[in-house]
Amino acid sequence: MSKPGWLDRLKSGLSKSTSKLTDGIAGIFRKRKLDDDALEELEELLITADLGPVTAAKLTANLAATRFDKEVSEEEVRSALATDIAAILGPVATPLAIDPARKPHVVLVVGVNGSGKTTTIGKLAQHYREQGLQVMLAAGDTFRAAAVEQLKIWGERAGCPVIAGKPGGDAAGLAYDALETARAQGADLLLIDTAGRLQNKADLMAGLEKISRVLKKLDETAPHDCILVLDATVGQNAHSQVEIFRDIVAVSGLVVTKLDGSAKGGVLVALAEKFALPVHAIGVGEAAEDLRPFDAEIYARDLMGLND
Repeated sequence: MSKPGWLDRLKSGLSKSTSKLTDGIAGIFRKRKLDDDALEELEELLITADLGPVTAAKLTANLAATRFDKEVSEEEVRSALATDIAAILGPVATPLAIDPARKPHVVLVVGVNGSGKTTTIGKLAQHYREQGLQVMLAAGDTFRAAAVEQLKIWGERAGCPVIAGKPGGDAAGLAYDALETARAQGADLLLIDTAGRLQNKADLMAGLEKISRVLKKLDETAPHDCILVLDATVGQNAHSQVEIFRDIVAVSGLVVTKLDGSAKGGVLVALAEKFALPVHAIGVGEAAEDLRPFDAEIYARDLMGLND
């Protein structure tokens, strides 16, 4: 049996989020006018699906502007919401652009432990290797031996060298060595893994700032991108993670993982509305091909159960 294509996997991955929204909308709009009570119920439903209070209020207000006091079907509501959600997501759906003039283009990958950071680096490495780029990885999460081993496995799989040091070693020194090596070997892309221990924010801040500072000694423009990896299952906690990491480093874009294990797919819409940070890719599974560039319209329609 052939493996399902990406659109099928995305649809299946978002199924928990979709059924929560579609069942809820069906429950509200059974032969009913779009009155104040219906709008209030819809707003509450959107908030519980992690679209956030601001986005929920905006979406229901848009719906009321054209359809208030009219009889509406659930399909009509879902279709209108999908259009508005796609409009919110459209400006942030931006693939990661690798600058061929950099040699290497340096990407710092940050996020809390357990967000799927190391796996995401492995998947990105494979993606860019398949595009013909020479990719190098740096195992900068020196506190977790498992992260280093995991990155080495991904590196082997993708055919990318992995620069690693001693457990508990200096991550900034490792990043410096990795950039030196990547330059010497003419690599196109250097992906640097980092520790993500939020329990001690001061340590995390000092560690990430030091990595950035040390990279600038070799290339004052590095890192060229700083990607924050977010786990969709944490829902609204993703907001505080963006705020914390944005305070520490110049987060340039997001990757959202584990959408297949979450009923909180709406959080992506809330993040787009609040932070307007580029969403480079989304993940709906373990395999390398389960991480793909983010498409706003497909996502919005899937979320509302409209893609056949």
